[in-house]
Amino acid sequence: MGCGCSNLSACCWSLDQNGSIPEADNVENEDKGEVDDLPAFREYSIETLQMATSGFAMENIVSEHGEKAPNVVYKGKLENQRRIAVKRFNRSAWPDARQFLEEAKAVGQLRNHRLANLLGCCCEGDERLLVAEFMPNETLAKHLFHWEAQPMKWVMRLRVALHLAEALEYCTSKGRALYHDLNAYRIVFDDEGNPRLSCFGLMKNSRDGKSYSTNLAFTPPEYLRTGRVTPESVMYSFGTLLLDLLSGKHIPPSHALDLIRDRNIQMLTDSCLEGQFSNDDGTELVRLASRCLQYEPRERPNPKSLVAALIPLQRDTEVPSHELMGILHGADAVPLSPLGEACLRMDLTAIHDVLEKLGYKDDEGAATELSFQMWTNQMQETLTSKKKGDVAFRHKDFRAALECYTQLLNSCPSSLMLELWFPQRFMLGVVCLTS
Repeated sequence: MGCGCSNLSACCWSLDQNGSIPEADNVENEDKGEVDDLPAFREYSIETLQMATSGFAMENIVSEHGEKAPNVVYKGKLENQRRIAVKRFNRSAWPDARQFLEEAKAVGQLRNHRLANLLGCCCEGDERLLVAEFMPNETLAKHLFHWEAQPMKWVMRLRVALHLAEALEYCTSKGRALYHDLNAYRIVFDDEGNPRLSCFGLMKNSRDGKSYSTNLAFTPPEYLRTGRVTPESVMYSFGTLLLDLLSGKHIPPSHALDLIRDRNIQMLTDSCLEGQFSNDDGTELVRLASRCLQYEPRERPNPKSLVAALIPLQRDTEVPSHELMGILHGADAVPLSPLGEACLRMDLTAIHDVLEKLGYKDDEGAATELSFQMWTNQMQETLTSKKKGDVAFRHKDFRAALECYTQLLNSCPSSLMLELWFPQRFMLGVVCLTS
C-alpha cells in the first residue's frame, strides 16, 4: 500500500507522545553476531601502513573532507591482501601514547558483524593511527544524499535502521555505550551491501577534543549544556539518522519536530519513497524518531528497545542487501585501480595526477621511426593534433586536449598507430568521449 501522507500525518500524533517503546525480551545473547574469522587486535608499524597506503597517497583518501579533514582516513591493502581503512590522527590529537593505546585496545576487543571492526593501531613517535576493516561500498550519506543510479529503497532504509540499532545494542552490552558524532558518514556498506557502524566513532577524535563535529543544530541539547556524551546522547543522534532515512535529507531535528507537530509529514517524507510503505510503518518510524529526539534524555529509548521496535517493520528480508542497493556483487564486482576509479568518476584532474606519477612519456621522437613514404599531409596533420593534445594535457587544459585527440581519432588510419603513439592518452580520450 502506498504512503498516504495526509493519513500518516493524521495518525502520527494521535499516539501518546510519551508512549513507551516496547522493551525487548530480557534474554541475553551477547555473543550473537560476533565474528571469529578476523585476526586479533595488533599493533602495526608505521612502515607497514605506509606501504599499505602507498605512502598515504592522496588518491587513497576516503574521508569526508579529503586531505583537509583534521583526521584523515585512507584505504589500503596489507601484504596478505586484506583491505583496510586507516585513520590517521592529527599529530597533537593524542599526546599520551599509553592512553591512546589503551583506548584502541579496548575498542579492538569488539567483534561483531554489524561493525566495521577495529583490527589494530599504530603508536610510533608522534603518529597515532587506527586500522579497521575496509568497507568498499561508500557511506550512508553517499547513498542517501548524493545517490547517482537510484535512491535507497524504503525496505533498505529500515534495514539500515535495524542494523545500526543492533550495532549499538552490541556495543552497549560490551560496555561501550558511548559513540562520538553518530551521523550518516559513520555508516558504511560492506561487500554484501550490508550496513555497518564504523568503529572509529567508538573513540574520540582526540584525547580532549569535541565529541561532535557536526552542525550544532544536530547536537543533543544536553551536550550543548555539559559538553559530555552520554548513552542518551547517542540515542538522540540515532533519532537524527531516522530523520535522514525518512526524508533523504539532513534536516535539523527542531525543524523536523515542528513539521511533525504541525502534522505536515509530507514535507518530511522523501518524495522518492512514494508508494513504497504503509501508513502504519511510516507512523511507527516517525514515532521512533520523535522518542529518540525527546529533550529530556531519560525519556529516550535504549538500543535494545529500538531493536525490538524495528524488527517487526522489516520487509523482504530474503532479498540480499546488494540487490536492494543495486550494488555489483561477487564476480561482477572487480576492484578498480586508482586510475580505473578516476576514470569511473570522470575526474580528469585525478587521471592526470595518476598518469604523472606513472611517469608516462610523450613518445617524443616516434615520428623519426616512421618511414619517409608515410609523411603525407594527412599524417602530418595527425602528428600535429597529437602534439597539440600532449601540450594541452600537460597544462591540464583538458577541453583542448580532448578536441585534439578527437581530431586524431577521426583522422588516424590505424588503431595500431594509436597504440604506438599515445597509449595513456588514448585511454583518457576514449573514456571521456564515450561518457
